[in-house]
Amino acid sequence: MLTESDILAALRDCYDPTLPCNIVDLGIIRSITITPDREAPGTGIPGVPQKHVIQISLAPTQDNEAAAAQLQAQIVNRLAGLEAVSNTTIIVLDQPVWSPLDITPAGRRTLGLDGNPALIQIR
Repeated sequence: MLTESDILAALRDCYDPTLPCNIVDLGIIRSITITPDREAPGTGIPGVPQKHVIQISLAPTQDNEAAAAQLQAQIVNRLAGLEAVSNTTIIVLDQPVWSPLDITPAGRRTLGLDGNPALIQIR
């Protein structure tokens, strides 16, 4: 069974176009919806894995159409590599706006924001 944790693990391979950190640790993912795909080939046949439709809502780090398109392509391509995913839809949100406060502790370490007294700490 495909879980949100499986999706988040896969999305750790997707990076923001401008910040050197994965999109999960940047905190841009707002929601993930996983729905069984009842129309997928092989549905209902014993031994054929269930396929799912994924919907992801995200708040990009910047208001830039080219960067948003690049981010969406990364996500769709990455999730297409999962056997249990048949289709992915991305919703780019205007609100709530992404903030550096959304970055996880792991993301702050990746970006060098923790443990460096010369930088302002984001909490």
